[in-house]
Amino acid sequence: MEPEDVADAFAYIRAMQADDIDTACAIADDTGPELHRLLLDVAARIVIPITAVDDHDGEPCAHSFLAAALGRLLLELLCDGECLAGAPGIAQTIVRFTENILTEEHGDVADVLRQLEAAGMKQAMEAHRVRRTTA
Repeated sequence: MEPEDVADAFAYIRAMQADDIDTACAIADDTGPELHRLLLDVAARIVIPITAVDDHDGEPCAHSFLAAALGRLLLELLCDGECLAGAPGIAQTIVRFTENILTEEHGDVADVLRQLEAAGMKQAMEAHRVRRTTA
């Protein structure tokens, strides 16, 4: 992802998290159909590393309980009838994942999203720098 892609995706996610539909719509209009791909990329960069389970000789570990939490999240999304194929559904899934998995006792979701954005921006800047030096 390019740095501006990270910024656009997280601006949309934060707007959805804050129930700021006007801002979310403006970002979606500015970004266009590319927003869908950007949000899926962000979701993958958040969910995949965090849900990777280490093998601990079959013994329960901290990661063992992640599957149950993810199952609850999936059920919550299905019960709400969330359309995961569109940008709002993807953004809401990222917000819910952050709220249910990445924060303790539903802590400051906005703060965690800012931290995830900073990490994504750092990755994008490093990748962008590598492409420039090898091009």
